[in-house]
Amino acid sequence: MNSAVALVEAYLHANGYFTVTEYPIMEALPGGAYRVATDIDIMAVRLPHAGRLIPGPNVAGARTKGMLDPDPMLNTTDESVDLLIGEVKEGQAILNEGARDPEVLSSVLSRFGGKAMTQVESLVAALLKRGEAQMEGGPRVRVVAFGSHGAPRRAYHVITLGHILDFFRDAVEQHWGIMQQAHFKHPGLAFLMMEEKAKRRQEESRRRKKRSKRQP
Repeated sequence: MNSAVALVEAYLHANGYFTVTEYPIMEALPGGAYRVATDIDIMAVRLPHAGRLIPGPNVAGARTKGMLDPDPMLNTTDESVDLLIGEVKEGQAILNEGARDPEVLSSVLSRFGGKAMTQVESLVAALLKRGEAQMEGGPRVRVVAFGSHGAPRRAYHVITLGHILDFFRDAVEQHWGIMQQAHFKHPGLAFLMMEEKAKRRQEESRRRKKRSKRQP
């Protein structure tokens, strides 16, 4: 997993999504052979009202604290399950040819299963035209491109990597008391927390030096 995909995965986890990264799409060739046609950088599922609660000391009284409301940029919904098909770039946030291939999109929708396969043709058509589709009586499906900057013309949602970094920095600032005690195993979050801890320790060291110089 490259660093950009790791960052996007961490961002989606923080916003209540379950993810699958670098999902391979197989293609059948003449003669019974197969090959990987493309891979989808990230697929994500968020259930309605997904969030994170911090249990309080009184377990019986269920004293809890909510943490990290979903980022408005994701335009999450609590009306239905939210399914994302994501392309991740370090440069311009554009979709690969594979992510615009109806057969590839059909294969991705089969991974979600259920009603996706009963409505696959109409869903694929809507995704190609608008980057979003609503299953009848089921989840919402969207195509999202992540990158350093967006394309001028697009029929899909774009979220920049810079915005994701700002989101995490704001979250760390607001919830430092909680997050500094956590041990993050995810490489994306672990790096960001290491950076934040180093920055805070450096700032504290500077403040101490200034105080020591003021003392007679």
